[in-house]
Amino acid sequence: MTISKPKTCGIVAAGHPKTAEAGREMLLLGGNAFDAAIAAILASFAVEPTLTSAGGGGFLLARTEAGENILFDFFTQTPRQKRPLEAVDFYEVDVNFGDAVQPFHIGLGAIAVPGNVAGIFAVHQQLGRLPFGIIAEPAIAYAKQGVKISPFQGFCISELLVPILLALPESRKIYAPSDRLLQAGEMLYNPDFANTLAALVEQGPDLFYRGEIARQLVKDSKEKGGYLTLEDLQSYRVIRRDPLAIDYRGRKMLTNPPPSSGGALIAFALKLLEAVDFQEMEFGSDLHLQILSRAMCLTNEARKDGYDAKIYQDNIAAEFLSDCHVGQYRDRTRGILNKWGSTTHVSVMDEEGNAATATTSNGEGSSYVIPGTGIMLNNMLGEADLNPSGFHQWPCDRRISSMMAPTLVLKDDRPEIVLGSGGSNRIRTAILQVLSNLIDFGFSIEEAIASPRIHWENGLFSIEPPYCEERLNSIDFPAGTQIHCWREKNMFFGGVHGVRKTAAGKMEGAGDLRRGGAVAMSDHNI
Repeated sequence: MTISKPKTCGIVAAGHPKTAEAGREMLLLGGNAFDAAIAAILASFAVEPTLTSAGGGGFLLARTEAGENILFDFFTQTPRQKRPLEAVDFYEVDVNFGDAVQPFHIGLGAIAVPGNVAGIFAVHQQLGRLPFGIIAEPAIAYAKQGVKISPFQGFCISELLVPILLALPESRKIYAPSDRLLQAGEMLYNPDFANTLAALVEQGPDLFYRGEIARQLVKDSKEKGGYLTLEDLQSYRVIRRDPLAIDYRGRKMLTNPPPSSGGALIAFALKLLEAVDFQEMEFGSDLHLQILSRAMCLTNEARKDGYDAKIYQDNIAAEFLSDCHVGQYRDRTRGILNKWGSTTHVSVMDEEGNAATATTSNGEGSSYVIPGTGIMLNNMLGEADLNPSGFHQWPCDRRISSMMAPTLVLKDDRPEIVLGSGGSNRIRTAILQVLSNLIDFGFSIEEAIASPRIHWENGLFSIEPPYCEERLNSIDFPAGTQIHCWREKNMFFGGVHGVRKTAAGKMEGAGDLRRGGAVAMSDHNI
């Protein structure tokens, strides 16, 4: 790489050291936070392929140095038409987690219209500084030269996603090149993806949505049981939205608005917690755990009380977060196993006042890889959480609602905290707890992310160690709650990768070790 711009001081937190390093390289070359975020996302496609892909979807929340807030929605879209179910390639596979087996649905009939490629080009066109070819170089190098498989990725490849990665020849070509699945410590190569990225640099997103790649995907979809048509791909658009904004203890939080659900549910829970005085409360105390679990329980209850049914209404966020509505649930705080979630996150902040928080996902992957591209497509139409009305019951041509919630916190109208998480339904509770740890308890970013977490859902209270089982049994949890004590910190509780600027003006960051997270800085003197 040769470019003469002075380096930009900044920090990147991500789900893999190579992902974070790709972002750091852009800062060293004089790029801004958005160049770094795009490079990191592209790199994640190569080094975190069990979590994300160019064939998936996501969101990026941007705060520019000029003070503009933009949510780029490039999540997956439902197809524009259906076909007879007997002609659809859609089937269940079991994934063995050791102490539980969970079914997932894959096949070409599980693929929703992908948005990641359109999204990264849209962000670059509006906010990027460096040439796209420079930004793509780290990802191309990782895919072509190979990367050593991390322990977390090795676990996902060789233990969790076995039936998905072995289902079709093009996937086996990447993950089982010698007729056995790759293991942690071995090299992962994807030269087809390197060539595809190089072609995208030259031809732009039309290659994916209108060109040769699109035609191959549509041909296979038509012949082998998928829903996607050329019209689906050609009509896909990145949507610019105003972020959802709420005030919390003198700060402004910006997050993902409807029709996605995660941001509004985090905002609702924070409004419940704002009535609590944490000053004299010990982190992890009986009272702390009781308050958190009650907030999670009431947020779930409020969601079921009509939020999901109104998700596409224009005024749903204002109505859901109104003082009148929240107050009905806040009054009840006084006086007092889906283990996967194939998602990853990137958080970036630079010295100029730019900040980017981006979450992308490929679901578990459909197992279908577009021949010759190295790109596995998503299985969002086979995700139970994303299809609450049942599989194949989705409304046509609609942006799918997601729990992803890339989040920014402003203090004195400047970016203070940038974070997000993977983890399906645990995304919102992971982010909620880290934000509370930072703001309510004054933790450092490392402490806030590393601290034990809980999750309450459907009557099950899950908790990471350390804990006292006898003490937990004495806490006044919501009626009917069952308690599950985990033996160690686990990816079940999300993967929050975040950065912040301290009161002294120093940038700090942390990657969540539950999902192999890492941090890279462009200036170690920050």
